[in-house]
Amino acid sequence: MIKPSVWSRTARRRSGTAGGEPDARTRILDAAEELFAGAGYDATATAEIAKQADVPKGLVFHYFPRKIDVLITLVDERTGIEELGDRAVEAVPGDPAGTLAGLARRVPLHASPAMRRILFREADTHGSVRDRLRHLNAEIIRRASFALELTLPGSRGDAARLEAAAAMFAAVLLYQENLCLLTGHHIDPDTVADLIVRSLA
Repeated sequence: MIKPSVWSRTARRRSGTAGGEPDARTRILDAAEELFAGAGYDATATAEIAKQADVPKGLVFHYFPRKIDVLITLVDERTGIEELGDRAVEAVPGDPAGTLAGLARRVPLHASPAMRRILFREADTHGSVRDRLRHLNAEIIRRASFALELTLPGSRGDAARLEAAAAMFAAVLLYQENLCLLTGHHIDPDTVADLIVRSLA
């Protein structure tokens, strides 16, 4: 078993004033994150965000001219995976399963539980959120494919199977945390990596 914190860590950094209190923009985003995660974007009024953030409604529009700009900013600033090149994949020669498991631990989805709920809920109706989720998924697939190519000799000739295996790995990495929140079931990345590699044998 593995704790969900290994799979996903929140990479948010709260900005603040000199006294340590979050600034108005940060409070607006914090309030929107909580409200969007609870009731959904469409059901949340800008006035509710202002009230929760304890700021005048006009200040919300100062930072975010449209309500959709709040959602876009949340998704852009509070979700992601660390932008690393191919050199970030630490391949273990002859150990594709170990390499994938290591990748799972080194490339977590940086997003709070609330942001994960927003990502998967709003992707159905908001293109910018869907694009972000696609980017995260594609980046994990790219890294997993590269890791498998490095550790499985002669595998480059079977690109379709490698891509399918990498896509399966990405799906587990992205979706398991949401499933864990609902069911409490944790997935061991070592077991997942082993199953994926065995399927390629």
